[in-house]
Amino acid sequence: MGSVLDSVRLLHDLEPSVVENLERHLAMAKEWMPHEYVPWSLGRDYADLGGADWDPEQSRLSPVARTALEVNLLTEDNLPSYHREIERAFGRDRAWGAWVHRWTAEEGRHAFCIRDYLLVTRGVDPVELERARMDVMATGFDSEQKPVLQVLAYVSFQELATRISHRNTGRYAEDPICERLLTRVSTDENLHMVFYRNLVTAALQVAPGPTMRAIADEVVGFQMPGAMIPGFTRKAAQIAQAGIYDLRIHHDEIVQPLLRHWGVFDIEGLDAQGELARDELAEFVTNLSAQATRFEEQRTRTRARLAARQT
Repeated sequence: MGSVLDSVRLLHDLEPSVVENLERHLAMAKEWMPHEYVPWSLGRDYADLGGADWDPEQSRLSPVARTALEVNLLTEDNLPSYHREIERAFGRDRAWGAWVHRWTAEEGRHAFCIRDYLLVTRGVDPVELERARMDVMATGFDSEQKPVLQVLAYVSFQELATRISHRNTGRYAEDPICERLLTRVSTDENLHMVFYRNLVTAALQVAPGPTMRAIADEVVGFQMPGAMIPGFTRKAAQIAQAGIYDLRIHHDEIVQPLLRHWGVFDIEGLDAQGELARDELAEFVTNLSAQATRFEEQRTRTRARLAARQT
């Protein structure tokens, strides 16, 4: 019962910050129309309507770019599960509920405009894509009843990670239409990250020790929300080898910027729980950087071997 009461009190204490940041978000978010980012003139019928089935030769994307776009799209597809989880954590009342529904409405654009782009340009196999969508949505996403602070910490890192993943995928695709689309999507993700990041800042004022614990737990146990995608481990490895999203990017562009913004290593007056969490966080981040360096060195050696074979 205590944890339930703590969550209710925390939601109440943070609501003024929710109101402030919701107003800020609405002022900054620009209206955009997904249909304006899809090259409809490139579309043609598939076999059941008298056209042709998909063939890899039809795709202007490299195999790795196709993989990255599939992972990004399938991650976005699971929106119903994400909505359920944040509504469970935040509720549907007052400013919290207004944010949940606004966030969901904005996120809803991402999957269908990326899918439209891929289908119109014949970028990926539509049959395999649909089968994967069914698998992912049937599995769903489960935050395992994370309390409010853990949810806020997780979505801060996740939204920033998703932004970087979309942005880098757009660049890697070497298609200006794709890059324009994913840049637009990543702009949404960045605004969402700022909202959650600011709430974590407020939570550090309201409950510094428990919030530090939440941050440490979410950094140490972080997984992208698309981890249930069929073949995710193999696909994530391909994406990392291509430099679209790897350990160095995760450390340098996601974890470290947020920790610096929150000033986690400068906060004074933490209780024993907070100090222990901060020590664990510092150790993990140091090890993460070392792992990233080892991965980069291994990737460089692998690329050199492949280049040597081609000469």
